[in-house]
Order: sequence, then structure tokens, then C-alpha cells
Amino acid sequence: MNARNEIARETAGSGRHGREITLRGILLGAAITVAFMAANIYMGLKTGMTFSSSIPAALLSMGALRLAGGGILENNIVQTQASAAGTLCNVILVLPGLVLIGTWHGFPFWETSLVCLVGGWLGVAFSIPLRRALVSGSALPYPEGVAAAEVLRAGHTEEGKGGLAVLMVAAAGSGAVAFLTNGLRLLAEGVLTAFAVGGAAFSVGSGFSLALVGVGYLVGIGACLALLSGVVIAWGLLVPLLTALAPQAGVPPGEAAQAAWAGQVRLVGAGIIAVGGFWTVAALVRPILASIAAATSAARRPARDLPRQERDLPILWVALGALLLAVPLGALFWSFSLSAGLSGAAAAGVSAAGILFCYVFGAAMAAVCGYLAGLLGSSTSPISGIGILATMVGALAVPAMIGVSANTELQRFGLAAVLLAASVVVTASSIANDNLQDLKTGQLVDATPWRQQAVLLLGVAVGSLVIVPLLSLLYNAYGFVGALPRPGMDPREALAVPQASLVTQIGQGIVHGTLPWPMLALGGVIGLGAVGLEVLFKRRGLSFPALTVGIGMYLPLSVEVTIGIGGVMGFLCERALRRRDPGTLEPSRRRGVLIASGLLVGESFVGVGLAAVDASAGRTGTLSLADTALAAGAPWLGLAVFGAGLGLFAAALLRSHGSDPR
Repeated sequence: MNARNEIARETAGSGRHGREITLRGILLGAAITVAFMAANIYMGLKTGMTFSSSIPAALLSMGALRLAGGGILENNIVQTQASAAGTLCNVILVLPGLVLIGTWHGFPFWETSLVCLVGGWLGVAFSIPLRRALVSGSALPYPEGVAAAEVLRAGHTEEGKGGLAVLMVAAAGSGAVAFLTNGLRLLAEGVLTAFAVGGAAFSVGSGFSLALVGVGYLVGIGACLALLSGVVIAWGLLVPLLTALAPQAGVPPGEAAQAAWAGQVRLVGAGIIAVGGFWTVAALVRPILASIAAATSAARRPARDLPRQERDLPILWVALGALLLAVPLGALFWSFSLSAGLSGAAAAGVSAAGILFCYVFGAAMAAVCGYLAGLLGSSTSPISGIGILATMVGALAVPAMIGVSANTELQRFGLAAVLLAASVVVTASSIANDNLQDLKTGQLVDATPWRQQAVLLLGVAVGSLVIVPLLSLLYNAYGFVGALPRPGMDPREALAVPQASLVTQIGQGIVHGTLPWPMLALGGVIGLGAVGLEVLFKRRGLSFPALTVGIGMYLPLSVEVTIGIGGVMGFLCERALRRRDPGTLEPSRRRGVLIASGLLVGESFVGVGLAAVDASAGRTGTLSLADTALAAGAPWLGLAVFGAGLGLFAAALLRSHGSDPR
């Protein structure tokens, strides 16, 4: 029996394991993909952070399919398809750079969709050969994959019925606060103050976003401490030092601190990320090669000789499909080059170079991210660092490839081509990261790997069609910092797009020869120290990712501090439970994951809804009541509501009795 007949036979069902791929499951997965993609794009453009959608997707699927008698494997397929929403959106870490440099004046549908589709399908193809070695044959913890499996299992027990209710209550509360804050603007988004000591400028403050508190809880204390270490280095040391060395008469401390951070300190963070990224790649070369060798050896066995739980999509199909994707990828670069005025020969050269870069560098980064998914989880994998590395490598090669010299137009095209290629690499890396995490969940619930891989391909296709309208909606409603779609818009309302802004800044500096290399070099030195700490902590069984130190230096201060609050709160509550009643620790963690996911979903959905209102009205702040008398008390009201939200979250974590909300 050949592979095609074997797959056809398996499609009919899984016997005692229940149905996996169903029409209702595919439709439900598509709907959840759209919903969570909207939430992730909004959160990513605003703060630079996205969240893994596997767990909340599993919960929504569980609730929707419960009455229809859906089984655990059908639920697993839905969450696998919908999880593409949390990862395909990582293209926003780079792609908006094309708008920031003026190459695009919005997001063209086919070009943007093709970047996501080709990059996503390449990510699935790159990760399939790694499954046996990194998932079924590995002791990697896969924290989010295990958590998603726990949610799916709990959804099919009487004890787990309260899980969906917990998530929905948290989402409703977070959404209400977000509406009062960003819609009616009766609550402040945070507090930020600045002061000067001598010639040194200092900024301190925090945001009031409950969604970011949820992010901090999910990534854990290790990543949060690394993030806060970056905050201390950036805002406690470098910003004051730089402003003291170059004082600006008459400039308020807050503006001086912001200028030093945006123009110099973020580049130090980029240097840390670069060192951490190269360290990660070097450390994983041997296990990645061993993984590929093991997967290739296993693939030589006939499919019928493998148990159902070990069957991937046929490796020859995967390889052929990956090679065929070079055609649309080459067409993308060809069209992009011709639209910039290059000759046919030059466009062919750029297309060949783009394909080679995306395949070689993309495959390496996909393997690294897949490994890190097992080590750290999807939410804390350094996808932004991959974008920076891809842009740096590509930008360094541009002068040698197309001879940009002092030609401004060619320099801009060279940077644009690099950003386009880096977007494909980031998308492939993100999907590979997600695929291996989902396959771990499938392994734990006895699913069929090839079915998960097939529906993830479908999820990528759906997401690729949906992402452009969502990006266009948010860009036209708010604009980006440094790139507003029309005159008269309030720049204070613009979305920060922090990672895309930093990636673009680095790429521009390299291509134009204006990058302040001393700042990057300083970041490299600090990065070496952070890597040393990472190794030291790892030997003691603790987490301190060096890349996150760099991330803590280039995200906005209000975002970083709020995330840190969530991580520290979760750690303190867990420590209290461990001392008081260790038996309640696991139920508390599950409850915390559900609440944190709900906080993220609620605020993000409201953000997208408000963007739709503003876009239809043609202005920002359509529902704002900021001019009312209540607005004067917005900071205090915001602080009070934020404090109450933290108190309720902590109380839920510390609760000892009641049903386990799985």
C-alpha cells in the first residue's frame, strides 16, 4: 500500500480514538483563527508582544463542541488550526518596516498574503523532519504544549467544566477596563513621570494594562527578571548617563530621556539580542543536525509499518512542496524588484538571492525556534531576535549584492528587499515554533501527526487571507509612529510597532553606513555577560534568557514594567501557596493560565473593535469622553481599577478551595 492510499484510509477515522478532521471542526478552527488573529495583531502593533493562542483556542473549541459531542482529538485539531493566529501574526515584527521607510503606503493584499502563505508553509515543511527527534524522542518540557494538552483533557471531565467560564469572565473584565481606558478614556493608560538629577534625566512609571499583566504571568519569573534587568540597565543607567554627557538646554527631562532611549539605548538592546541569537544558534547546531538525521532515517520506513501516532505527512511530498514554494517566492521578489524600476536581469538576481536567503537562513532559524519552543514555550521564544538577525545578515550583504553605493533609491530598495526576505524568515520560524508545540500537545492526547500538520497548513492559508484587512484596518485607524496614513491624525494615538521600528532602524543604519556601531558593540559586551548569566542560571535549574534582557531595553518602559508586575505577582503567589498548601499549586497554575489568557483576549478584542469604530469615523478617539470633568481623575481612577484587577487576580491564584477550572 502506497503512502497516498494509507492516508486516504486513515482519513476515514481513527477507530477508538474518535474522529479528528471534521467539517465543523475546520469551520470552527477558521473562525477562531480570525478572532485570535485580530487580537494578536492589535496587541503586537501596540506593544510588540503577541500571545500563544493554542490554550484559549482549545477552551473555545471545547465549549463550542461540547454540546455536539466532539471528542478530544477533534478539539485538538481545532486548536492546532487556530494556533496559527498566534504565530502567523509575528510577521508584524518586520513587515511594517516597509511602510515606515515609505516603500509601501499601506499593505497590498497579494504581496502581504504571499509573504505569510509562503513563509508559513515553509515553516511547516522545515519543522516536520524535526518532530521525531525534538518531540517524541526528546525530554524537552514544551510548557505550552503540555498546558494545552491539560486543558483538552480537562475539557472532557466533569471537573473541567468551569475552565471556559473562568476565561470568559476574565475576558469580560479586561475588555470592560480596556473600553473605559481606550474607548471612553475615563481611565488613564498608565503613569509616567520624569525628573532630572544634575544633567541626568530619569523616567519612571508603569502601564495599567491587565492584558500585559497576563503576559507577565504566562512568560514566568525568569523571563520577567531578565526583562526587568534590561529596564534597569536602560532607564536606570544608560539613559541618565547619556543625557548627562550630552545635556540639552531647555529640553524637558521626559523628552530628553525618550530621545536618548529611542536613538541610542534601543541599539544597545539590539546588540544584546544579536549576541544572544548567535549564541543560541551555535549551541543548537549539533542537536539540530542530529534531529534531522534521525528524522530522515525514520522516514525511510514504510508508513504502514509505523503506528498511527508516528505518521507524518510523507517526507517526499513535504520536500517537493517546499521546493515548489520557490516559484511563488521568486515571483514575489521579481514583482517587487520590477516595481522598483530594476531591469529584468537585476530582478532575476534579486529573486535568486532572496530565495536562497529565505531557504537557507529560514531553515536554520526554523530549527532553532522549534527547539526553543520545547525549551521555553512559544510565547517566550525570541522571534523578534530572529527578525533582527535576519535583517542584519541581509543588510550586510546588500552592498556586495546590488552595489548600492551612494545611490539613495537603490539603498532604499536594498533595505526594502531585506525587510521582505526577513518577513518570510520570521514567518517560517514562527510557524515551525508553533508546529512542534502543537505536535507535543497531539502526542500527549494520542493524536495523528500528519492530520495536525495538514490542518496547520489550512490555518496558515486562512490567516494569510485575513491578515491584510486587519493590518489595513488598524493602520488606517491609528497609523504607525513615524508613518501616518493621512494628514491631521493625532501622532499620540499612533501604534508604536516597536520591533518593526527597531529592525528598520538597524537595517537603515547598516545600508546607509550610519549605524552607531559603538552602541551595538556595547550591547554585544553586555550580551556576553547576559549569556554567561544564562548559562550559570541554567546549571542551577533556573531560567534567565539573555535575549530577554535586550528585549527589556527596546520595548516602551510602561510595557516592560507592567509585564514585570505580572511575572513577579505570579511568582509571589506561587511561593505563598508552596509554603501554605503545596497541593493547591497545580490547580492554581491552571487557573492562572486561564485568567491570563482571558485578560489578553478581552483587551485585544476591544482594541480591534475600537479600531473599526475609529476607521469608519475617519478619526481617532471617536468615543472619547476625555473632555468631561471626570477626565481630571483618570490617573487615579486608572490606578484604582488596575490595583483592583491585580488584587482579584492574586486572590484567584491564592484560592485553596473550589473546583479546579481545567
